[in-house]
Amino acid sequence: MAQYNLKINGQTYKADVEPDTPLLWVLRDSLGLVGTKYGCGIAQCGACTVHVNDSATRSCVLPVSAVGDSKVTTIEGLSEKGDHPVQEAWNEVDVPQCGYCQAGQIMTAAALLKRNAKPSDKQIENAMNGNICRCGTYHRIREAVKVASTKTN
Repeated sequence: MAQYNLKINGQTYKADVEPDTPLLWVLRDSLGLVGTKYGCGIAQCGACTVHVNDSATRSCVLPVSAVGDSKVTTIEGLSEKGDHPVQEAWNEVDVPQCGYCQAGQIMTAAALLKRNAKPSDKQIENAMNGNICRCGTYHRIREAVKVASTKTN
């Protein structure tokens, strides 16, 4: 076991885990931040997406030892009151059905809009590609990203 000081959602957390423990399991099992979901365990579905230094990252395959001094943001840290422009757009467009993939979808969309405030449809599709929605709400996800882009600076 090794001890890690992790910068997550603007706070420092201590975790005493094996170096190869995926960040996802540290977040969920060690720190109780359960908004980030387990989907596939092989970085193919996007349910586990978090931001590492503002980049969308699949936490199920990122060993905690690779995090270092990076700043990690989970869905819980995206917005204190749930009023991030992407979260507002998700509600406005009524995206979720079952909701399981939504944290990963939202985190991927927020990372896209942080680096490209006014993405084209093709850019949205490219960025969101690989985030699987079992309910098939892809058209609403794309629409919500477009709506969110009108709410960001």
